[in-house]
Order: sequence, then structure tokens, then C-alpha cells
Amino acid sequence: MEDVIIQGLTEMGLPAARAADLATYSRLLLEGNRVMNLTSVTEPEDVARMHMLDCAALLNCADLCGKTVLDVGTGAGFPGVVLKILEPSLELTLLDSTEKRLEWLKDVCRTLHLENVRFIHARAEEAAHLEELREHFDVTVSRAVASMSILAELCLPFLKIGGQLLAMKAGNSGQEISRAATAIVTLGGEPESTYMYTIPGTDVVRAVARAVKRRPTDPRYPRRWAKIRNSPL
Repeated sequence: MEDVIIQGLTEMGLPAARAADLATYSRLLLEGNRVMNLTSVTEPEDVARMHMLDCAALLNCADLCGKTVLDVGTGAGFPGVVLKILEPSLELTLLDSTEKRLEWLKDVCRTLHLENVRFIHARAEEAAHLEELREHFDVTVSRAVASMSILAELCLPFLKIGGQLLAMKAGNSGQEISRAATAIVTLGGEPESTYMYTIPGTDVVRAVARAVKRRPTDPRYPRRWAKIRNSPL
């Protein structure tokens, strides 16, 4: 796995000095997956490409050095833990509604000696109304959590003015991203250009939908989950 990761990072123009840590994370993921549902990807080389290299690509579309980063619905730590490994200067917060996954992620971060990582067990639509979290972060990231309109409502309230939302999407999500423009503006954001890339060693095309926070989000948002799901902005 380490050789695959080194080759992929080099192809993307990213430093490969932490490739061994990404390989260790990959192994921990496969071990943890034996006792809990962490990933449907189970071949080591596929984990290296479809998880580690896929998430690493975010470093080519935004400057995360020294930034406060919130990973909304982090799951098995994607993309937040990968970004923290490759850019140790960022301050990472992992938010998820499943406590068991967060406990596993705490062990992962201890094993990898990752510092300045915070773990929050909560639903995003509820946590975004907490004073200590609302409009607090430089960057929010999310991978495979929900449609772009829903993600905008879950993620933009956490951002400070000038902060950036990075939402990882499939390469064919152009219409979904375009339809979310109204929601983004309603929530105080402004859509930015979509970053496209191909995962090294594959023909899989991915997209990162981007938005920047221009003004405070109306206190009404985010709404309760049932309302968000049934009536997206």
C-alpha cells in the first residue's frame, strides 16, 4: 500500500513524506472493518487509492495550512484524518453521529500521534446551533454524506466569514452542484468553481464542490433533519 500511496501522491504533486502513516491508517481501517462497518472497500490497494489518494486530492484545491477544519459526518475519518496526516498544522475537528466510530478514530489518532484533533459526537444540524461551533471554522469538508443542497445547509453555518466549504462528490455531479447554488446563497455563501481530478492509478473522476461564506447564516438554519431531508432549499 505504501508504494501505491507514494506513487499517487507524487503524481498529484504532493509530498510523500507521510505515506507510511497513510499506509498504517489503511491497515487500521481494514482491521477495524472486521468488527464494525467502516468501508465497503476491502482490497488494500483499493483502500490506498479510493480512500487515501482520493482524500489527499483536497490539498490541491485549497490551502489548509494552519486552518481550523471541521469534517462533517466523518465516518471512518474521511477526508479529515487523511488531511491531518498530510498537513499536520491544521486543527481538525471530527463530527459524527455514531459514537463507536469516533472511539475507533480516537485510537487511530493516538496510534498515528496526531495532535490538535477534537471529536464531537452529535448530529450536524444540532451541533451547528451551538455557540462554540457556529461560524467558528475556516474550512468544512464532507465526503459522501448527502446531496449538495443538504450539505450546504449542514456545513455553511459552521463557517466563519471568508471560510470555505469543500464537498467531495462524484465526477458526474455537475447538475446536483449547480442546483445547490440557490441554497448556498440563502445560507450566506457564494458558489465557487468545482475542482475536478482523477484518482491516480484509476480512471475514476471526482469533483470537489466549493463555496465561500460571505455573510452570517440566518439563525433559522440548519433546520431539523426531517425538514432538511423532505424540503431541501
